[in-house]
Amino acid sequence: MEDQRHDYSRNNNNNNRNKEALYPTPEGLELKSFKSFLTWVCLDQSNKWRAGLSASIFFVLAIGVPIVSHFVFSCSSCDAKHRRPYDGIVQLSLSFIAALSFYSLSSFAHTYGLRRFLFLDKLGDASEKVRQGYTQQLRLSLKLLSAFVLPCFLADSVYKIWWFVSGETDTPYFVNLYASDVVSCTLQLFSWLYRTSIFILVCILFRLICYLQILRLEDFSQVFEKESDVGSILIEHLTIRRNLRIISHRFRVFVLLALVLVTISQLASLVVTTKSGNVVNIYTAGELALCSITLVTGLFICLRSATKITHKAQAVTCLATKWHVCATIDSFNESDGDSPRAHGVSSPRMYPVNGNSASDNEEADGDDVLDNTKMVPIFAHTISYQKRQALVTYFANNRAGITVFGFMLDRTWLHTIFAIQLSLTLWLLNKTVGM
Repeated sequence: MEDQRHDYSRNNNNNNRNKEALYPTPEGLELKSFKSFLTWVCLDQSNKWRAGLSASIFFVLAIGVPIVSHFVFSCSSCDAKHRRPYDGIVQLSLSFIAALSFYSLSSFAHTYGLRRFLFLDKLGDASEKVRQGYTQQLRLSLKLLSAFVLPCFLADSVYKIWWFVSGETDTPYFVNLYASDVVSCTLQLFSWLYRTSIFILVCILFRLICYLQILRLEDFSQVFEKESDVGSILIEHLTIRRNLRIISHRFRVFVLLALVLVTISQLASLVVTTKSGNVVNIYTAGELALCSITLVTGLFICLRSATKITHKAQAVTCLATKWHVCATIDSFNESDGDSPRAHGVSSPRMYPVNGNSASDNEEADGDDVLDNTKMVPIFAHTISYQKRQALVTYFANNRAGITVFGFMLDRTWLHTIFAIQLSLTLWLLNKTVGM
Protein backbone atom coordinates (compact mmCIF):
# COMPACT_ATOMS: atom_id res chain seq x y z
CA MET A 1 0.00 0.00 0.00
CA GLU A 2 2.84 2.36 0.87
CA ASP A 3 4.63 1.57 -2.42
CA GLN A 4 1.47 2.33 -4.38
CA ARG A 5 1.18 5.67 -2.60
CA HIS A 6 4.80 6.56 -3.47
CA ASP A 7 4.28 5.55 -7.10
CA TYR A 8 1.16 7.67 -7.29
CA SER A 9 2.99 10.70 -5.84
CA ARG A 10 5.89 10.16 -8.24
CA ASN A 11 3.56 10.04 -11.23
CA ASN A 12 1.83 13.23 -10.09
CA ASN A 13 5.18 15.02 -9.76
CA ASN A 14 6.19 13.92 -13.26
CA ASN A 15 2.87 15.09 -14.66
CA ASN A 16 3.32 18.47 -12.95
CA ARG A 17 6.79 18.86 -14.45
CA ASN A 18 5.46 18.03 -17.91
CA LYS A 19 2.66 20.54 -17.53
CA GLU A 20 5.12 23.24 -16.42
CA ALA A 21 7.29 22.53 -19.45
CA LEU A 22 4.36 22.72 -21.85
CA TYR A 23 2.57 25.62 -20.18
CA PRO A 24 4.95 28.14 -18.58
CA THR A 25 3.41 29.51 -15.39
CA PRO A 26 3.65 33.20 -14.42
CA GLU A 27 5.87 32.33 -11.44
CA GLY A 28 8.07 30.32 -13.83
CA LEU A 29 8.51 33.34 -16.07
CA GLU A 30 9.29 35.55 -13.06
CA LEU A 31 11.84 32.97 -11.90
CA LYS A 32 13.49 33.15 -15.32
CA SER A 33 13.82 36.93 -15.07
CA PHE A 34 15.15 36.53 -11.52
CA LYS A 35 17.82 34.12 -12.77
CA SER A 36 18.71 36.60 -15.49
CA PHE A 37 19.20 39.28 -12.85
CA LEU A 38 21.47 37.01 -10.79
CA THR A 39 23.53 36.26 -13.90
CA TRP A 40 23.80 39.95 -14.72
CA VAL A 41 25.12 40.83 -11.25
CA CYS A 42 27.44 37.79 -11.25
CA LEU A 43 25.61 35.94 -8.47
CA ASP A 44 24.42 33.00 -10.56
CA GLN A 45 26.12 29.78 -9.37
CA SER A 46 24.22 27.26 -11.47
CA ASN A 47 27.47 25.65 -12.76
CA LYS A 48 31.15 25.53 -11.83
CA TRP A 49 32.24 28.20 -14.32
CA ARG A 50 29.65 30.71 -13.13
CA ALA A 51 30.38 29.85 -9.50
CA GLY A 52 34.09 30.53 -10.08
CA LEU A 53 33.31 33.83 -11.80
CA SER A 54 30.96 34.81 -8.99
CA ALA A 55 33.62 34.07 -6.34
CA SER A 56 36.25 36.02 -8.29
CA ILE A 57 34.01 39.05 -8.61
CA PHE A 58 33.27 38.85 -4.89
CA PHE A 59 36.95 38.79 -3.88
CA VAL A 60 37.77 41.70 -6.19
CA LEU A 61 34.85 44.01 -5.31
CA ALA A 62 34.19 43.04 -1.69
CA ILE A 63 37.76 42.50 -0.46
CA GLY A 64 40.42 43.72 -2.92
CA VAL A 65 39.01 47.12 -3.88
CA PRO A 66 38.06 48.15 -0.28
CA ILE A 67 41.55 47.27 1.03
CA VAL A 68 43.36 49.17 -1.72
CA SER A 69 40.93 52.08 -1.45
CA HIS A 70 41.40 52.39 2.30
CA PHE A 71 45.21 52.31 2.38
CA VAL A 72 45.93 54.18 -0.87
CA PHE A 73 43.29 56.90 -0.62
CA SER A 74 43.42 57.55 3.12
CA CYS A 75 44.81 60.98 2.18
CA SER A 76 46.13 62.04 5.56
CA SER A 77 47.80 65.09 3.97
CA CYS A 78 44.58 66.34 2.36
CA ASP A 79 42.53 69.25 3.65
CA ALA A 80 39.80 68.73 6.25
CA LYS A 81 37.06 68.14 3.66
CA HIS A 82 38.94 65.38 1.82
CA ARG A 83 40.11 63.38 4.81
CA ARG A 84 38.29 60.13 5.46
CA PRO A 85 38.70 59.35 9.17
CA TYR A 86 35.76 56.91 9.27
CA ASP A 87 36.57 55.01 6.07
CA GLY A 88 37.87 51.99 7.99
CA ILE A 89 34.54 51.39 9.73
CA VAL A 90 32.64 51.83 6.45
CA GLN A 91 34.80 49.37 4.52
CA LEU A 92 34.88 46.75 7.27
CA SER A 93 31.12 46.95 7.88
CA LEU A 94 30.19 46.60 4.22
CA SER A 95 32.76 43.88 3.51
CA PHE A 96 31.79 41.74 6.50
CA ILE A 97 28.07 41.98 5.77
CA ALA A 98 28.72 41.28 2.06
CA ALA A 99 30.79 38.20 2.98
CA LEU A 100 27.95 36.91 5.16
CA SER A 101 25.42 37.54 2.38
CA PHE A 102 27.58 35.93 -0.30
CA TYR A 103 28.16 32.85 1.85
CA SER A 104 24.43 32.56 2.51
CA LEU A 105 23.52 32.88 -1.17
CA SER A 106 26.21 30.37 -2.17
CA SER A 107 25.06 27.79 0.38
CA PHE A 108 21.42 28.28 -0.65
CA ALA A 109 22.27 27.83 -4.34
CA HIS A 110 24.43 24.73 -3.86
CA THR A 111 22.12 23.04 -1.35
CA TYR A 112 18.64 23.78 -2.66
CA GLY A 113 18.68 25.48 -6.03
CA LEU A 114 16.80 28.69 -6.73
CA ARG A 115 13.41 27.10 -7.48
CA ARG A 116 13.37 24.95 -4.35
CA PHE A 117 14.84 27.74 -2.23
CA LEU A 118 12.01 30.10 -3.21
CA PHE A 119 9.41 27.37 -2.48
CA LEU A 120 8.18 27.44 -6.08
CA ASP A 121 8.07 23.65 -6.05
CA LYS A 122 5.45 23.87 -3.26
CA LEU A 123 3.02 26.01 -5.27
CA GLY A 124 1.49 23.06 -7.11
CA ASP A 125 -1.05 22.41 -4.34
CA ALA A 126 -1.61 26.11 -3.52
CA SER A 127 -4.72 28.03 -4.49
CA GLU A 128 -4.84 30.42 -7.42
CA LYS A 129 -4.94 33.38 -5.05
CA VAL A 130 -1.67 32.29 -3.41
CA ARG A 131 0.01 31.69 -6.76
CA GLN A 132 -0.99 35.08 -8.13
CA GLY A 133 0.02 36.88 -4.96
CA TYR A 134 3.43 35.19 -4.88
CA THR A 135 4.02 35.89 -8.57
CA GLN A 136 3.26 39.55 -7.95
CA GLN A 137 5.72 39.60 -5.03
CA LEU A 138 8.40 37.96 -7.20
CA ARG A 139 7.93 40.75 -9.71
CA LEU A 140 8.00 43.36 -6.96
CA SER A 141 11.19 42.07 -5.33
CA LEU A 142 13.60 43.51 -7.90
CA LYS A 143 11.78 46.85 -7.74
CA LEU A 144 12.15 46.89 -3.97
CA LEU A 145 15.85 46.10 -4.32
CA SER A 146 16.28 49.06 -6.66
CA ALA A 147 14.22 51.33 -4.42
CA PHE A 148 16.43 50.58 -1.40
CA VAL A 149 19.84 50.47 -3.11
CA LEU A 150 19.75 53.14 -5.83
CA PRO A 151 19.12 56.23 -3.64
CA CYS A 152 22.11 55.46 -1.40
CA PHE A 153 24.22 54.55 -4.43
CA LEU A 154 23.40 57.84 -6.17
CA ALA A 155 24.27 59.76 -3.01
CA ASP A 156 27.57 57.90 -2.69
CA SER A 157 28.27 58.53 -6.40
CA VAL A 158 27.85 62.26 -5.92
CA TYR A 159 30.19 62.19 -2.93
CA LYS A 160 32.93 60.14 -4.62
CA ILE A 161 32.80 62.13 -7.86
CA TRP A 162 33.07 65.34 -5.85
CA TRP A 163 35.94 63.87 -3.82
CA PHE A 164 38.02 62.97 -6.88
CA VAL A 165 37.15 66.07 -8.92
CA SER A 166 37.69 68.66 -6.18
CA GLY A 167 40.77 66.92 -4.76
CA GLU A 168 42.78 67.49 -7.96
CA THR A 169 46.48 66.79 -7.29
CA ASP A 170 46.02 66.48 -3.52
CA THR A 171 44.54 63.01 -3.84
CA PRO A 172 46.83 60.08 -4.79
CA TYR A 173 46.97 59.07 -8.47
CA PHE A 174 49.00 56.81 -10.77
CA VAL A 175 50.76 58.00 -13.93
CA ASN A 176 47.86 60.00 -15.39
CA LEU A 177 45.68 62.04 -13.04
CA TYR A 178 42.40 61.86 -14.97
CA ALA A 179 42.63 58.21 -16.04
CA SER A 180 43.62 57.16 -12.53
CA ASP A 181 40.75 59.09 -10.96
CA VAL A 182 38.20 57.65 -13.40
CA VAL A 183 39.33 54.04 -12.84
CA SER A 184 39.58 54.44 -9.06
CA CYS A 185 36.20 56.16 -8.75
CA THR A 186 34.50 53.57 -10.95
CA LEU A 187 35.93 50.62 -9.01
CA GLN A 188 34.97 52.14 -5.67
CA LEU A 189 31.42 52.82 -6.87
CA PHE A 190 31.04 49.29 -8.22
CA SER A 191 32.38 47.92 -4.94
CA TRP A 192 29.85 49.95 -2.94
CA LEU A 193 26.98 48.94 -5.23
CA TYR A 194 27.96 45.25 -5.17
CA ARG A 195 28.28 44.99 -1.38
CA THR A 196 25.08 46.85 -0.58
CA SER A 197 23.09 45.05 -3.30
CA ILE A 198 24.08 41.56 -2.20
CA PHE A 199 23.09 42.29 1.41
CA ILE A 200 19.75 43.88 0.54
CA LEU A 201 19.10 41.04 -1.94
CA VAL A 202 19.29 38.37 0.77
CA CYS A 203 17.00 40.47 2.98
CA ILE A 204 14.51 40.87 0.11
CA LEU A 205 14.58 37.10 -0.53
CA PHE A 206 13.86 36.46 3.13
CA ARG A 207 10.94 38.89 2.96
CA LEU A 208 9.68 37.20 -0.23
CA ILE A 209 9.69 33.71 1.30
CA CYS A 210 7.97 34.96 4.45
CA TYR A 211 5.31 36.66 2.32
CA LEU A 212 4.49 33.33 0.67
CA GLN A 213 3.73 31.84 4.08
CA ILE A 214 1.59 34.88 4.93
CA LEU A 215 -0.42 34.21 1.76
CA ARG A 216 -0.82 30.57 2.73
CA LEU A 217 -1.91 31.51 6.24
CA GLU A 218 -4.51 33.93 4.91
CA ASP A 219 -5.74 31.22 2.55
CA PHE A 220 -5.71 28.73 5.43
CA SER A 221 -7.92 31.02 7.53
CA GLN A 222 -10.77 30.42 5.09
CA VAL A 223 -11.22 26.86 6.40
CA PHE A 224 -12.95 28.31 9.48
CA GLU A 225 -15.57 29.98 7.28
CA LYS A 226 -16.75 26.83 5.53
CA GLU A 227 -17.53 23.23 6.34
CA SER A 228 -14.24 21.52 7.08
CA ASP A 229 -13.07 18.51 9.02
CA VAL A 230 -10.42 18.57 11.71
CA GLY A 231 -8.10 16.27 9.76
CA SER A 232 -7.77 18.61 6.74
CA ILE A 233 -7.30 21.65 9.00
CA LEU A 234 -4.59 19.89 10.96
CA ILE A 235 -2.73 18.67 7.86
CA GLU A 236 -2.71 22.14 6.30
CA HIS A 237 -1.46 23.76 9.50
CA LEU A 238 1.28 21.14 9.90
CA THR A 239 2.43 21.90 6.35
CA ILE A 240 2.65 25.64 7.06
CA ARG A 241 4.37 24.99 10.38
CA ARG A 242 6.94 22.77 8.67
CA ASN A 243 7.63 25.46 6.06
CA LEU A 244 8.24 28.00 8.83
CA ARG A 245 10.71 25.61 10.48
CA ILE A 246 12.52 25.22 7.16
CA ILE A 247 12.76 29.00 6.71
CA SER A 248 14.00 29.41 10.28
CA HIS A 249 16.66 26.75 9.79
CA ARG A 250 17.91 28.25 6.52
CA PHE A 251 18.10 31.86 7.67
CA ARG A 252 18.91 31.55 11.37
CA VAL A 253 22.68 32.04 10.92
CA PHE A 254 22.19 34.97 8.54
CA VAL A 255 19.66 36.77 10.76
CA LEU A 256 21.71 36.30 13.93
CA LEU A 257 25.06 37.32 12.42
CA ALA A 258 23.48 40.25 10.56
CA LEU A 259 22.05 41.49 13.86
CA VAL A 260 25.43 41.15 15.57
CA LEU A 261 27.41 42.78 12.73
CA VAL A 262 25.02 45.69 12.32
CA THR A 263 24.95 46.28 16.08
CA ILE A 264 28.76 46.27 16.32
CA SER A 265 29.02 48.57 13.30
CA GLN A 266 26.58 51.10 14.72
CA LEU A 267 28.16 51.06 18.18
CA ALA A 268 31.63 51.52 16.66
CA SER A 269 30.32 54.42 14.57
CA LEU A 270 28.83 55.96 17.69
CA VAL A 271 32.14 55.68 19.54
CA VAL A 272 34.30 57.29 16.83
CA THR A 273 31.86 60.09 15.98
CA THR A 274 31.26 61.14 19.59
CA LYS A 275 34.92 60.96 20.59
CA SER A 276 36.34 64.28 21.71
CA GLY A 277 38.21 66.15 18.97
CA ASN A 278 36.74 64.27 15.99
CA VAL A 279 35.22 66.37 13.21
CA VAL A 280 31.78 65.22 12.10
CA ASN A 281 30.20 66.84 9.04
CA ILE A 282 28.78 65.81 5.69
CA TYR A 283 32.24 65.63 4.11
CA THR A 284 33.89 63.36 6.71
CA ALA A 285 30.89 61.32 7.92
CA GLY A 286 28.66 61.29 4.83
CA GLU A 287 29.70 57.79 3.72
CA LEU A 288 29.39 56.52 7.28
CA ALA A 289 25.80 57.78 7.41
CA LEU A 290 24.97 56.09 4.08
CA CYS A 291 26.55 52.84 5.29
CA SER A 292 24.51 52.96 8.50
CA ILE A 293 21.28 53.63 6.58
CA THR A 294 21.92 50.64 4.30
CA LEU A 295 22.75 48.21 7.10
CA VAL A 296 19.88 49.27 9.34
CA THR A 297 17.44 49.12 6.41
CA GLY A 298 18.43 45.54 5.55
CA LEU A 299 18.18 44.44 9.18
CA PHE A 300 14.81 46.18 9.47
CA ILE A 301 13.50 44.24 6.45
CA CYS A 302 14.53 40.92 8.02
CA LEU A 303 13.20 41.61 11.50
CA ARG A 304 9.93 43.10 10.25
CA SER A 305 9.31 40.14 7.93
CA ALA A 306 10.09 37.63 10.69
CA THR A 307 7.88 39.28 13.31
CA LYS A 308 5.06 39.80 10.82
CA ILE A 309 4.86 36.14 9.79
CA THR A 310 5.18 35.10 13.46
CA HIS A 311 2.29 37.38 14.39
CA LYS A 312 0.18 35.99 11.54
CA ALA A 313 0.97 32.41 12.50
CA GLN A 314 0.09 32.98 16.14
CA ALA A 315 -3.12 34.79 15.18
CA VAL A 316 -4.42 31.45 13.91
CA THR A 317 -4.90 30.42 17.56
CA CYS A 318 -7.16 33.44 18.15
CA LEU A 319 -9.08 32.70 14.98
CA ALA A 320 -9.59 29.04 15.90
CA THR A 321 -10.69 30.00 19.43
CA LYS A 322 -13.20 32.49 18.04
CA TRP A 323 -14.50 29.86 15.64
CA HIS A 324 -14.85 27.39 18.52
CA VAL A 325 -16.72 29.92 20.65
CA CYS A 326 -19.13 30.86 17.85
CA ALA A 327 -19.89 27.21 17.08
CA THR A 328 -20.41 26.41 20.76
CA ILE A 329 -22.76 29.35 21.29
CA ASP A 330 -24.73 28.38 18.23
CA SER A 331 -25.00 24.77 19.37
CA PHE A 332 -26.31 25.79 22.80
CA ASN A 333 -28.79 28.25 21.29
CA GLU A 334 -30.22 25.62 18.98
CA SER A 335 -30.60 23.05 21.74
CA ASP A 336 -32.16 25.49 24.30
CA GLY A 337 -29.40 25.00 26.83
CA ASP A 338 -28.94 21.26 26.38
CA SER A 339 -25.61 19.64 25.67
CA PRO A 340 -23.93 20.93 22.51
CA ARG A 341 -24.66 18.93 19.39
CA ALA A 342 -22.56 18.15 16.33
CA HIS A 343 -25.21 19.60 13.99
CA GLY A 344 -26.22 23.24 13.91
CA VAL A 345 -28.64 25.19 11.82
CA SER A 346 -29.55 24.60 8.23
CA SER A 347 -27.87 27.72 6.85
CA PRO A 348 -24.78 29.79 7.63
CA ARG A 349 -25.19 32.20 10.54
CA MET A 350 -22.93 35.04 11.66
CA TYR A 351 -23.22 36.98 14.91
CA PRO A 352 -23.04 40.73 14.26
CA VAL A 353 -20.57 42.99 16.03
CA ASN A 354 -21.48 46.53 17.04
CA GLY A 355 -19.28 48.84 14.97
CA ASN A 356 -20.89 52.20 15.63
CA SER A 357 -18.25 53.66 17.92
CA ALA A 358 -15.41 55.70 16.44
CA SER A 359 -12.76 53.74 18.32
CA ASP A 360 -13.98 50.47 16.79
CA ASN A 361 -13.73 51.92 13.31
CA GLU A 362 -10.21 53.15 13.95
CA GLU A 363 -9.04 49.80 15.26
CA ALA A 364 -10.64 47.99 12.32
CA ASP A 365 -8.30 49.77 9.89
CA GLY A 366 -5.54 47.27 10.69
CA ASP A 367 -7.73 44.16 10.68
CA ASP A 368 -7.09 41.30 8.31
CA VAL A 369 -8.51 37.84 7.73
CA LEU A 370 -6.40 36.37 10.53
CA ASP A 371 -6.94 39.01 13.20
CA ASN A 372 -10.21 40.93 13.10
CA THR A 373 -13.35 41.60 15.14
CA LYS A 374 -15.76 39.83 12.78
CA MET A 375 -17.60 36.76 13.99
CA VAL A 376 -17.14 33.47 12.16
CA PRO A 377 -20.17 32.11 10.23
CA ILE A 378 -21.58 28.83 11.55
CA PHE A 379 -22.53 26.28 8.87
CA ALA A 380 -24.92 23.38 8.88
CA HIS A 381 -22.56 20.57 9.82
CA THR A 382 -20.58 21.97 12.69
CA ILE A 383 -17.68 19.86 13.98
CA SER A 384 -18.35 18.26 17.35
CA TYR A 385 -17.38 20.10 20.50
CA GLN A 386 -14.70 17.57 21.46
CA LYS A 387 -12.94 17.82 18.09
CA ARG A 388 -13.07 21.62 18.12
CA GLN A 389 -11.67 21.70 21.66
CA ALA A 390 -8.86 19.32 20.69
CA LEU A 391 -7.99 21.48 17.66
CA VAL A 392 -7.90 24.69 19.72
CA THR A 393 -5.71 22.96 22.31
CA TYR A 394 -3.35 21.89 19.54
CA PHE A 395 -3.07 25.47 18.22
CA ALA A 396 -2.48 26.84 21.72
CA ASN A 397 0.35 24.40 22.41
CA ASN A 398 2.01 24.42 18.98
CA ARG A 399 2.73 28.06 18.27
CA ALA A 400 4.32 28.55 14.86
CA GLY A 401 6.63 31.31 13.67
CA ILE A 402 10.18 32.20 12.67
CA THR A 403 12.77 31.14 15.23
CA VAL A 404 16.52 31.69 15.63
CA PHE A 405 18.09 28.76 17.47
CA GLY A 406 14.88 28.21 19.41
CA PHE A 407 14.08 31.87 20.15
CA MET A 408 10.79 33.03 18.61
CA LEU A 409 11.14 36.21 16.55
CA ASP A 410 8.07 38.02 17.84
CA ARG A 411 7.43 41.51 19.20
CA THR A 412 8.55 40.54 22.69
CA TRP A 413 11.89 39.45 21.25
CA LEU A 414 12.18 42.79 19.40
CA HIS A 415 11.51 44.67 22.62
CA THR A 416 14.32 42.72 24.27
CA ILE A 417 16.73 43.58 21.45
CA PHE A 418 15.77 47.24 21.63
CA ALA A 419 16.29 47.32 25.40
CA ILE A 420 19.75 45.72 25.12
CA GLN A 421 20.86 48.05 22.33
CA LEU A 422 19.53 51.11 24.14
CA SER A 423 21.46 50.10 27.26
CA LEU A 424 24.66 49.66 25.24
CA THR A 425 24.13 53.01 23.53
CA LEU A 426 23.61 54.90 26.78
CA TRP A 427 26.63 53.17 28.32
CA LEU A 428 28.85 54.16 25.38
CA LEU A 429 27.57 57.74 25.44
CA ASN A 430 28.37 57.89 29.12
CA LYS A 431 31.94 56.82 28.32
CA THR A 432 32.45 59.20 25.39
CA VAL A 433 30.47 62.36 26.12
CA GLY A 434 29.88 61.90 29.85
CA MET A 435 26.11 61.73 29.86
